[in-house]
Amino acid sequence: MGDTPFITVEGPIGVGKTSLAKAISEHFNFALLKEIVDENPFLGKFYENIEEWSFQTEMFFLCNRFKQLGDINTHYLSQNKSVVADYHIFKNLIFASRTLNPDEYNKYYKIYQILTEDMPKPNVIIYLNASLDTLLSRIKIRGREVEKNISPLYLEQLSIDYENAITSFEKAHPEIPVLRFSGDELDFVKNEADLNHIIEKLALSLKESSWSNTL
Repeated sequence: MGDTPFITVEGPIGVGKTSLAKAISEHFNFALLKEIVDENPFLGKFYENIEEWSFQTEMFFLCNRFKQLGDINTHYLSQNKSVVADYHIFKNLIFASRTLNPDEYNKYYKIYQILTEDMPKPNVIIYLNASLDTLLSRIKIRGREVEKNISPLYLEQLSIDYENAITSFEKAHPEIPVLRFSGDELDFVKNEADLNHIIEKLALSLKESSWSNTL
């Protein structure tokens, strides 16, 4: 890991990744990297017919996230400017493994491996999870047109996939701390005390790192 903080916030759709990443960015004065969602021309069609549009959707996300991460490496991390992102690129495999058929996934995985071999790795991952009711409620509140046809069954399975992926990630990368928080127990958007709790846990993790003196 490098000397410049790079933090990623992850979790299933609707859990509050962007809101938390923005709050962390403002608190620590870190650059904020937000994933491209609404700009994906295939996403609305994907939620209507997952089997038909999954490969196009996942390839769009992969290529755009590859470009974004390359840019932050060039414009921020290499110049000792800290970054917080509202995603980790490993999420691509979570979604792809759920939606692509085996042949498509094998091709996709080979491309993923090539594109991500030189990508910057986060120093800390914040993982948010929540119940299906909480996720559906937050998705409804933010009112994205492309998300109106999300299947609750798909969202529930996605949450399970995320949990399994994060657990596997922790075992494979013990050098990268994962901070877990429940969206059912914490409302960091409406409750300042809940946000401060997360900020304090993150600050402690940063202090324990080799680059704590930069804060």
